[in-house]
Amino acid sequence: MEFPADSPLQSDCLGSIVLLSESQPFLHIDKRDLDVLSCIYRINKEVRMEGGVRKTYDVVIVGGGPAGLTAGLYTSRSRLRSVLIENGLLGGQMTTTENVENYPGFPQGIAGDELSRLMEEQAKRFGLEVVSEYVVEVKLEGDKKVVTTAERSYPCDVLIICTGTEYRKLGVPGEKEFAGKGVSYCATCDGAFFQGNQIVVVGGGDSALTEALYLTKFVKEVTIIHRRDALRGTKIYQERVFANPKIKLLWNSAIQEIKGGQTVQSVRVRNLKTGEITEHGIQGVFLFVGLLPRTQFLKGLVEMDEEGYILTGENGETSVKGIFAAGDCRKKLVRQIATAVGDGATAACAAEKYLELKG
Repeated sequence: MEFPADSPLQSDCLGSIVLLSESQPFLHIDKRDLDVLSCIYRINKEVRMEGGVRKTYDVVIVGGGPAGLTAGLYTSRSRLRSVLIENGLLGGQMTTTENVENYPGFPQGIAGDELSRLMEEQAKRFGLEVVSEYVVEVKLEGDKKVVTTAERSYPCDVLIICTGTEYRKLGVPGEKEFAGKGVSYCATCDGAFFQGNQIVVVGGGDSALTEALYLTKFVKEVTIIHRRDALRGTKIYQERVFANPKIKLLWNSAIQEIKGGQTVQSVRVRNLKTGEITEHGIQGVFLFVGLLPRTQFLKGLVEMDEEGYILTGENGETSVKGIFAAGDCRKKLVRQIATAVGDGATAACAAEKYLELKG
């Protein structure tokens, strides 16, 4: 929905945006699904000003995970006026990883939140500006790109999209109702709440396996429910799962329903080969069934595949000149911290070259 440029906006405690205008009626726009972090704040759709003049950036980076922080490090070191916009924690999903074992330079591994802190510190050292805001729209004004958040607009010559992914929902009855009441998508965040409980982990990839292993620190028993008869995760994680006495596996199975009262109490599981449905008494459900790109605000602007991953060239260039994509939000084979860092560096260097040629 388009608002008049001079219309002040305000958010209420229910996560709605309220439009206040002398010429238009009182209007609410629901934002419950936008992960708004602050409950009450004054919003004006304005551009940042510098000496009374509209402030334009060389580069705007949307997303503060490893790709975004690396892109910001490179552009700021190149003395390009750069701002990174992130509405959550800098580091993204990296912050929820207990121990990163496969990032070069740390033989004993490193905690995800510590690696995030180091990346942030390094990028800011060279003058990267970081703001905590939620991007709602990107528009083109000639060869300029205008990134609009709930608070203001950021005109720029180059835009680098590093928004990453979010966990895919399972879509079964009870999942939404028990979110935060036994249903979780982050073992590092919520594992300690399930001390001595029996829980299930749904999925068979790296995320499911590493989170299941982490949860054994707290819970009595973990059951991994997987649709197939073989795991898809990295072999070393599979070996650790099979060797852990607290973990058992339920093959060729899928959750049909999550049940409970005030909190989760059981799950109904269907055997995909026999059709048999069984009910299992548990206290927690951790879901790791794939990822979805955070690119909804770009639909219609750049080319994407059917799942919403941004289609790019070798150097991160999208279908729109001056817009690049890096990290997990673009279509690629591998989504790891190391590949995101490489993407961020490549996109930043390509952005600098684009600006040089543009003059």
